[in-house]
This record gives sequence, C-alpha cells and structure tokens, in this order.
Amino acid sequence: MFAVHRTGVRVLTRCRQVLRGSGVFSFNHVHRDRWVFAQAARVPTGSRVLDVGAGSAPYRKAFAHCEYRTQDFTQLQPDQLRHGGYAAIDYVCDADAIPVADASFDAVLCTEMLEHVPEPIRVIRELGRILKPQGLLILTAPLGSGIHQEPFHFYGGYTPYWYQRFLPEAGFDWIQIESNAGSLRFFGQESIRFLRSTRPFALRMPLPAELIWAPLWLLAVPVLGVAIPVACAILDRFDRDKRFTVGYHVTARRAGAT
Repeated sequence: MFAVHRTGVRVLTRCRQVLRGSGVFSFNHVHRDRWVFAQAARVPTGSRVLDVGAGSAPYRKAFAHCEYRTQDFTQLQPDQLRHGGYAAIDYVCDADAIPVADASFDAVLCTEMLEHVPEPIRVIRELGRILKPQGLLILTAPLGSGIHQEPFHFYGGYTPYWYQRFLPEAGFDWIQIESNAGSLRFFGQESIRFLRSTRPFALRMPLPAELIWAPLWLLAVPVLGVAIPVACAILDRFDRDKRFTVGYHVTARRAGAT
C-alpha cells in the first residue's frame, strides 16, 4: 500500500511539473520566461544588469554572461513568491529610490512588479535615471490580474497606452510593446482557473451542495480543463484585437548619445 501511495505521489508530482512547463496549460509563465531569456541573450557580455523586484531571482541564469545585480523590498512571505523565498538581494530598498548613481547600468530587468508599487510612474522614472544612455529596459506587467501578494497589490494592470504615455516622459525611446498571446489564451487560462477554484470541497459549500457539484465538476474537467485550453491555444493566432491578453512585454532604450 505504501509503495502504491509513493508511486501515486510521484505521478502527481510529475504531472504538475509537466503542466507548469506546458505552453498550453501554463502559457503565461512559459511565454514570459522564454521572452525574457531571448531579451537577455541580446545584452552584450559583461554588461551591468539590475533585476528590479527580483524576488527569488528566477532570471539570474539568463544573465550569467553579465554582471547581474538584484533589487527588492523583501517584505513578502516565501509562499507569496513564485519560486519560494528571496534570493540574495544586493539593494534592499523601494524601487523608486535605488541607492546607485545615475547611469549605473547597461540594462534593467523588471518583471511582473509594477502592479505592486504604489507609484509606478516614479518607478519608471527611477529606472530611466539608473540606466546609461542607450541602456535597455526589459519590462513585463499584467494587463489584468487578480489580487495576489497582498497587501502589496495596488493596480490591476497596464495597457499599451500607459507605456506609450509614461516611458517617453521618463526618457525612453525605441519602445516596443507586444502582448503575451491573445484573448483566447486568456480565456483558456481562466477556464483552468475556474476548475481549480471550484474543485470539490474547495468552496466549503454545505455537504448536499458538494455531493451534487462533485460529479458535475468531474464531467466538466475534460471540457474546461483540456478541450477549451487546447482549442484556445490553436485559435489564438486568429485573434487580431487582443483586448484581453494576460499582459504585455516591453523593451525600450534610454534616450541619449550612442
């Protein structure tokens, strides 16, 4: 019996690992990670890079060819971080007051952090201050997100028009904005979220309601958990408007002499 239990645990663990690495079932993280690694490869060897809001520093390896430094305010709990626990942080401070001289870095990375700061425009200005002329900003933030990492969650997300308005004001030009997939991928993600949120006994409903809902939930799993996410992944390429994307990936250059 114990051996059977251990085998079941291993199978479930392996399934979770496969799903977390799936471009269909976990596309948000997978696409974002792939994009960040691609941007990191463009940064010249030996460049000074600051990861702002680094947390557990999941992109340290992407910048192994650079002089990589980290910044964070380090006030979240380990279970609030994607990879659990903070990495070694070089600058423990607020993101709008980083204790370095002007033009200190060749590149700045800032991923999924802007929604967690009270004054994001001040942060953008600070990133412009610490970048060298023609320095590269690599930035991601959600368009829409549920409350997380509370109580440090202040904004639902950022549109392309926000970046187009405030990045130039902070001294950036050559601004490139691309969505993290389209609306249908977003819908597929929310279909999976629905299943996770309503799994039997997760809602703590009265027992009669749970007994009615449990078989209905099981019947819905193949449709909501497999068919819809797969269909959304296939059809997403035909979405032209992309008005409900999960977020945007942004690159920009600090204006100044070449």
